[in-house]
Amino acid sequence: MLPALYSMALALIEPSLYEGFGLPVLEAMACGTPVVANDIPVLREVGGRAVRLIDATDSEGLARALENLAEDPATRVAMSREGLEHSAAFSWRQTARETLGVYNRLMG
Repeated sequence: MLPALYSMALALIEPSLYEGFGLPVLEAMACGTPVVANDIPVLREVGGRAVRLIDATDSEGLARALENLAEDPATRVAMSREGLEHSAAFSWRQTARETLGVYNRLMG
């Protein structure tokens, strides 16, 4: 159900001031949904160039970013394409492999 909601959305807005990983950003991009997110390190890393970064404490800046997406279909298409490409680099298989590698190194 969540992929359907992401796919129907004009954009995902993630003004999070603190985020552990940014899974909603990655999920939205994997559905082709443009993302506007707060400019914090984790969301910058997860979103890469595919995400429109904003200062979440700047309500006017957030409004401008949303207005731009609502009025510019070409921007939405470009962000959708970039998000799909960027999110393809992430997978649960790779996450599990890397987590196992960390555990193996810690166990010696």
